[in-house]
Amino acid sequence: MKNFTSIHDAPNVEQLVQQAFDFKKNPLSQSNFAKGKTLGMIFFNPSLRTRMSTQKAAQNLGMNIISLNVNDGWQLEFEDEVIMNGNKAEHIKEAAAVMSQFVDVLAVRSFPTLVDREKDYADLILQKFIQHASVPILSLESAILHPLQSLADLLTIQENKKTKRPKVVLTWTPHPKALPQVVANSFCEWMDFVDVDLTVTHPEGYELSSDFSKNATIEYDQNKAFENADFVYAKNWSSFNYYGKILSQDENWKVTSEKMALTNEGKFMHCLPVRRNVVVDDSILDNPNSLVIEQANNRTFAAQTVLFNLLKNKKTRYEK
Repeated sequence: MKNFTSIHDAPNVEQLVQQAFDFKKNPLSQSNFAKGKTLGMIFFNPSLRTRMSTQKAAQNLGMNIISLNVNDGWQLEFEDEVIMNGNKAEHIKEAAAVMSQFVDVLAVRSFPTLVDREKDYADLILQKFIQHASVPILSLESAILHPLQSLADLLTIQENKKTKRPKVVLTWTPHPKALPQVVANSFCEWMDFVDVDLTVTHPEGYELSSDFSKNATIEYDQNKAFENADFVYAKNWSSFNYYGKILSQDENWKVTSEKMALTNEGKFMHCLPVRRNVVVDDSILDNPNSLVIEQANNRTFAAQTVLFNLLKNKKTRYEK
């Protein structure tokens, strides 16, 4: 594995899942594997689960960690052929090259503007790191996708499914802020690679890019979508076609006990953080069928598996 930015970087998804399960059973089974290696974590936006789980994963492999919040008084320029006479002090060409001298993997977390769809979906920050770094790049979330989250989601479904081909529902939910399509895009992409019956339900106007949802069943009636579902994954996203816009805050799309009663004793999932009683009722989050804490825990083993594969055939700069 050269980089990890989407499911397309994983040569064998089933093998990746099995490795993650193995790490979950024995997290310290490879505690000396990455001794002498360093993970650089670069954050362009805040993080709780991604930061802590990835750092824990690296530590489980014996890695050192350097963490940097880029926007804390230090701005990077990503455009080429610009006159840098503004507030950006360093170009990504030098920054990525220099960072590569200090670390063995660069993990990058960025965020879309939700203003310019063409620019966001070009995934400029992540692509520039890939272009100018000389070490593997691990996406901790980009302007388009969140592959570590989706791998953890897949682990959670595989652990808890009761049927060979479960019905999985990704449902839009209300939220007071405009949020990106990142998690929804990535979840659809990963579900497309495994044997599940995926339904995506949302109000009209919240269609995702067909690049990610093309093989899912699209249902505008949330109650109908929930019928006989084995898993319900709740997530808000802003409009793709009316880019970054909030077209609806309809409280009727909140996940409630009445809606979950339509499912096949369905398990509830959410990537967190979640706004209680806006996105989902307390009665669902605090129910034994809620998987949100287990889902978050699986982030460590997803990251540990990816780091292991990124480093498997890579020596440190000090090894011959």
